Amino acid sequence: MTSPRRHCVPCPLVPDGPVAVSAASATGLARRTGAPAGDTTGGRRRQALTGYAFLFPSLVGVLLFLAIPVVIVFVLSFMRWNLLNPASFVGFRNYVDIFRYENAGHALLVTAYYVLLNIPAQTVIALGLAMLLRRKQRGAGVVRVLCVLPYLATPVAMAVVWNWVFNPTNGIINTLLSHVGITGPAWTSSATWAMPVVAFANIWQYVGYNMLFFFAGLNAIPGALYEAAAVDGASRSKQFFRITVPLLRPTLLFVLVTGFIGSFQVFDTVYVLTNGGPGNSTQVMNQLIYQEAFTSFNIGDASAMSVVLFGVILAVTIAQFVYFRRRTTYEMN
Repeated sequence: MTSPRRHCVPCPLVPDGPVAVSAASATGLARRTGAPAGDTTGGRRRQALTGYAFLFPSLVGVLLFLAIPVVIVFVLSFMRWNLLNPASFVGFRNYVDIFRYENAGHALLVTAYYVLLNIPAQTVIALGLAMLLRRKQRGAGVVRVLCVLPYLATPVAMAVVWNWVFNPTNGIINTLLSHVGITGPAWTSSATWAMPVVAFANIWQYVGYNMLFFFAGLNAIPGALYEAAAVDGASRSKQFFRITVPLLRPTLLFVLVTGFIGSFQVFDTVYVLTNGGPGNSTQVMNQLIYQEAFTSFNIGDASAMSVVLFGVILAVTIAQFVYFRRRTTYEMN
């Protein structure tokens, strides 16, 4: 006896093809797991809530220690306040006072001088170290670790060490120079040498940190590109400028942006090594802000200087992004 044929009636709500298979699979999965069919929205919502729960501590930190202080400083830049008397609104008078006196302009120029001493040398040395340590040689891993170790120390501790090294009386540098008949200068007490010493201390501490990023960027460049260039007769210098530099631009952008931001905000190294001296030859913007706020108690002027410094950093950062926007390759396929 033959079984009756079953007539399949197409469902107008579920079309044929992959969509029908996906719908059937989702229904079967829902039956096995006990969840109602089409509950993907609820699952995505739960995943989003889980992600926000993990982000919440960091978001609270950013809000309390970054966003709110920035707003408060911006508001205080329009106030006259000495931490004792009630604050009074003075409009743009604090900004006018900044550009009327020479201290703020001089400090900004000194900061720019420090940035120019620090960033180019730090970037070139970090890239050179990364290219040298990229070669698979014995002990390269140990050298990479030794290059990164200075970054793990605090800038204040390193500044104390360098202050002793460059001591004009019993420092290591002048002692070694005296053995070869050379009288070393008063490094941190000389208006000529003080800022280069500060920049050298910062370069020594952060060059290994930037080297890691360049090392990772170099390893991401396919070796087949260099092999093809060598077959075509390209020299090492052409391979560097035609292959390495263009493909390293994303890494270079990150290193330059973070380096400029950190250099414009330098304070602790200068404070320990020279304290802005001799005279005000190494008085950077952040140190002047500190003195105005916590020595002279001019909170309004200090806040206005902070806003100006923020504007300068923002302008330099935007300029770097605009420059690298059309000159950067992110895909190497």
